[in-house]
Amino acid sequence: MSIESATDGNLLKITDPGFSAMGEEIRAAREQNWYARTTYGIAVLRHGEVGALLKDRRLRQGSWSWPAQNGITDGVLSDWWKNSLVGMEGEDHARIRKLVNPAFSHSVIATMTESFRELAHNVIDQFADSGACEFMTDFAEPYSSRALCRLLALPEGDWRELTQLSSHMGLAFGPEIAEQRATIEAAILALYARADELVAQRRRQPTDDFVSQLVIATDENGDRLSDQELRELITSLIFGGMDTTRSQLGLMMQAFVKHPNQWALLADQPELAAQAVEEVIRFNPTIHWTTRLAIEDFSFQDVDIPEGTVLHLMSYSSGTDPLAVGDASFDITAKRAPHFGFGGGRHHCLGHFVARLDIREALQALSQRLAQPRFSAPPSNRPPTGNTGPIELPVSFVPARPN
Repeated sequence: MSIESATDGNLLKITDPGFSAMGEEIRAAREQNWYARTTYGIAVLRHGEVGALLKDRRLRQGSWSWPAQNGITDGVLSDWWKNSLVGMEGEDHARIRKLVNPAFSHSVIATMTESFRELAHNVIDQFADSGACEFMTDFAEPYSSRALCRLLALPEGDWRELTQLSSHMGLAFGPEIAEQRATIEAAILALYARADELVAQRRRQPTDDFVSQLVIATDENGDRLSDQELRELITSLIFGGMDTTRSQLGLMMQAFVKHPNQWALLADQPELAAQAVEEVIRFNPTIHWTTRLAIEDFSFQDVDIPEGTVLHLMSYSSGTDPLAVGDASFDITAKRAPHFGFGGGRHHCLGHFVARLDIREALQALSQRLAQPRFSAPPSNRPPTGNTGPIELPVSFVPARPN
């Protein structure tokens, strides 16, 4: 059966400003079939198929040509995109991941536990006694930015500047990439300078920190990352770690405010924090889908997929698929099928241990310090499309002290 001959009802208008990856039309389409046609490619809706296609080597990362699609084929932005892991495939991609995997391992990242825990309480101390905060600016932004500064041994006092640079880089993923090119490229160059300085310091005097692990990483043949590769990697890590974690922390708080019994449960059983992180990312993720591109003609589940077809692998839809998770309501005690909030296959997020750790420590500290959180004014959010998150999240609460 071809994609075009399938009778899936109306097209999902994913390019419309009002489209929601969490909407009823997605749920209705998922009940009918594992996929649906859209105004731009096909959407894969069910858990089993998303998991299989994330690992399918007949697909490549789908946003690799995004700058070129917007007329940007050379210069700083084009080069950064092509040289980042997002834009790479094949042997180059596998080589870099092999070299950096030890630095991103659980054992290395776990050494940051106490630092992240202390930081979370330090940030909460700034507003805890007031009984209210604007969660994004008072906690999510400073915590995520300062945590990454600590991981990379960047000056923690520079977190505001680094946050702004990361925000400017994020414009590269939006529809105004061409109009914002100068701003984006200035941010890339500024972060390149930070990364170059870090690498030069660790080349002169390596320590046992995370960046040193990247700098000294070698394989069995003595291969190691070049300064340019380290620059690209660290720049992407600063951008991704600050922006994505900030958004996910806000969505985490949104979910718990709407489910106060789960917050109370976590406060009583802080050991549930790690499992709660997985449930939050499944139930209210910042990344609602990832994109892949067919690099050859193939058939999947009796559907013919021509070369060049764009597939949107819907992580939110798959994470709430009743065929995989049963009752999809928010429950931090439930045992679930794995979610795809960090992607999968060759492009599984390298920094997932970092994200899991700093969100876990934030969640555990917050649940011990902020009792009965509730919205003190309606939140505002970015559109629930590809990447989303709160813009403003006013919260009031009863101040509490950890046991």
